[in-house]
Amino acid sequence: MSAAAATATAVPAEAPKKKSKKLLFIIVGVVLLALIGAGAALFIMKKNAAADDESADGEPEVTHQAKDPKLAPTFLPLENMVVNLADPGGARFIQLGLTLQLQDAKTEADVKTYMPSIRSDILLLISQRTADEMLQVQGKAKLANDIIAAISKEMGYVVAGREAGEVDGAAKTKKKSPAPPNPVQAVLFSSLIVQ
Repeated sequence: MSAAAATATAVPAEAPKKKSKKLLFIIVGVVLLALIGAGAALFIMKKNAAADDESADGEPEVTHQAKDPKLAPTFLPLENMVVNLADPGGARFIQLGLTLQLQDAKTEADVKTYMPSIRSDILLLISQRTADEMLQVQGKAKLANDIIAAISKEMGYVVAGREAGEVDGAAKTKKKSPAPPNPVQAVLFSSLIVQ
């Protein structure tokens, strides 16, 4: 019986080896298919991302060409200012943080050259305002436009679209048909506290 028992024992041992080999091949096949699928998905995603990058690079250039500076603007933060306002009694003041949006780094260097005069002009403009004007959106927008005009005047830039009260600026704009774009693009408020 020992030979028969050994044969009976050997047969069941070979059956699990065949099953484990089949299971091993199935697992290897599934892993291999998963890797091939992941590789294909990665390839497609990279191809789409490259196409998106190319179209994204093309779109801003078209936008910038329409605006005509070809570079992103440069931002020049100014030191915070504390100024007495023109309210009766002189008890009100404003703490103001401004950032200038400029056409490019060259304009930033030019503005820094004139900074003492520009800062003085800005302080004078703010000191002519009342607290009520500075608390309204229209008052802030008018101040921003006046600051752009003051900086442009100091730097010798043409200011297009000034208000009717400024006859000299309007006459200069009309003489030069297409005025070049003003390198001082915007005045941005980074902080504003009225007390």
